[in-house]
Amino acid sequence: MERQNAWKTYTKKQLKELEKLNKNYRVFLDAGKTERECVKEIVKQAEAAGYVNLEKILAKNQSVSAGDKVYAVCMKKTVALFHIGTKPMEQGMNILGAHIDSPRMDIKQNPLYENGDFAYLDTHYYGGIKKYQWVTLPLAIHGVVVKKDGSVLEIVLGEKEDDPVFCVTDLLIHLAGEQQEKKANKVIEGENLDVLFGSIPLKEEEKDGVKEGILKLLKDQYDIEEEDFLSAELEVVPAGKARESGLDRSMIMAYGQDDRVCAYTSLAAMLEVEDVKKTTCCLLTDKEEIGSVGATGMQSKFFENTVAELLDAMGNYSELILRRCLRNSRMLSSDVSAAYDPLYAASYEKNNAAYFGRGMVFNKFTGSRGKSGSNDANAEYMGALRKILDDNQVAFQTAELGKVDIGGGGTIAYILSLYGMEVIDSGVAVLNMHAPWELTSKADVYEAKKGYVAFLKEA
Repeated sequence: MERQNAWKTYTKKQLKELEKLNKNYRVFLDAGKTERECVKEIVKQAEAAGYVNLEKILAKNQSVSAGDKVYAVCMKKTVALFHIGTKPMEQGMNILGAHIDSPRMDIKQNPLYENGDFAYLDTHYYGGIKKYQWVTLPLAIHGVVVKKDGSVLEIVLGEKEDDPVFCVTDLLIHLAGEQQEKKANKVIEGENLDVLFGSIPLKEEEKDGVKEGILKLLKDQYDIEEEDFLSAELEVVPAGKARESGLDRSMIMAYGQDDRVCAYTSLAAMLEVEDVKKTTCCLLTDKEEIGSVGATGMQSKFFENTVAELLDAMGNYSELILRRCLRNSRMLSSDVSAAYDPLYAASYEKNNAAYFGRGMVFNKFTGSRGKSGSNDANAEYMGALRKILDDNQVAFQTAELGKVDIGGGGTIAYILSLYGMEVIDSGVAVLNMHAPWELTSKADVYEAKKGYVAFLKEA
């Protein structure tokens, strides 16, 4: 039952493929630090591979047929790709699903203020984070500012070598006696996660001179007024590129690998597979970190509506066919798993933990404690997947998220399972999950892509 370390099995050719894939993955991570940036990069790669915007097809009243490749985007934050197979869609699809949002800090709508001759941006953290991990780090700001006239300013500040970076300050150790007595979740309060933004006052300003100086720079350099923050979406993320980690360069350290490691490998598999019998789909969604809510989350009707439009463009829509298509589909709900960390072994059950280098991970169920909030996959489905993976020599392992009573988590799996389709959680093991800098194994990235390709090819 103990799974072999995949590094021991690779040929020179496979190692070359592995390095190429992981190099491209690092480029993807650097290009997509927000949901909007991810969708932009995904669409760019999809169009280069021959995918066409479904909206344009519908606008021209064109039809869709076997062999066609189409994509649909929801509010620039969620995207679905479809490769139409030769079998009727009523027989279902092979779906890869992942999410492209990650924990971060969002800048509030009325953020800019001055205190103690410092200018700050007020933030509201997004997703589950350990707040103390986000202080004293070089931070960047990514996002958009939408003006009243509808024009959109794309902002990326803090990533170039000559860009300024930002930070959240922390109390010096010499004065931190009382602070260090607090529980970890109280050491840094959410309202203190404010970004230090500047410190030079305008000479002619007697009040809030530093804030006014910042506003002048925003106007001069970006044509941004203070009120423009009202219609802005600006995300504070760690500054810096994805890097190889370890003296042997066996790992990747980067921000946002939960869940962009699964999103990228799903995308790579989707773009690789040709001549499909069963329609394939790659669904990459927003808002998973806060419950998959809202118009761009998995709980929205975007996916269902898109499939309906697709069936109609194929001249084969009915409510019953739509329901059968969704019910007969199979899905890998691709999200990261907690990698076993020997330094914190007490939180894991070693026989049912995910290990670095042992391949893609399957979680038959997620949830917390008594499987609360879980999708629990059928044994029959797991048996079928075992055969697919073994036949294609894909390294895989099974795991749970830590010890039973320690905690837990969820994914988008339970939402898709409501259609009656077969769904199981799968993905890549991650160290430092939800921290500003997360770690993955290059081998697991490679095996995940191989596994997704094998799954999509299965008729």
